[in-house]
Amino acid sequence: MEARMAEVDEDRALVERVQAGESRAFDLLVRKYQHRVLGLIGRMINDWAEAQDVAQEVFLRAYRSINAFRGDSSFYTWLYRIAVNTSKNHLVSNGRRPSTTDVETVETEHWSGAERMQEHATPEHELLRQEMERSVVSTVEALPEEIRLALTLREVDGLSYEEIAQVMDCPIGTVRSRIFRGRDAVDRNLKELMP
Repeated sequence: MEARMAEVDEDRALVERVQAGESRAFDLLVRKYQHRVLGLIGRMINDWAEAQDVAQEVFLRAYRSINAFRGDSSFYTWLYRIAVNTSKNHLVSNGRRPSTTDVETVETEHWSGAERMQEHATPEHELLRQEMERSVVSTVEALPEEIRLALTLREVDGLSYEEIAQVMDCPIGTVRSRIFRGRDAVDRNLKELMP
């Protein structure tokens, strides 16, 4: 928790420097968050080159509106909100729906039953692991967009419920409900695979 507070304070100091006219401080924020933002966008937009273009647009929008940042939320949450909205706008302007979400094998540690996946490196266990990964990915892909986004922001990006509520512009209770429904869907599919 202390590390998280230190990060928020560091970001706030960098934002204040940018607001005071020191554009190089924004470069530090870009370097710090570019991979996370690109990862988020990449889960919404399947085309990598397109995702990179949208990421550039996100940072451009953030820079242009940095003086409007009041610090009501963390910079990270504010930036993620811009990334989600910019990605959605990009998809809508191109006549597309938001794409599916990838959940990598490493991320399955957040799901119940993951401990058993790492018990043994036998071919049978590897086959089960692959089947479970496919199950998680297909289950997450089939979720409604708002549930998929809430679950991804929590399990993949590690945002708090409060940060997700700010990013998605909805009450915390709604966030909790969406994450519960997403986890429940994944759990039900994984239980079917467990011996």
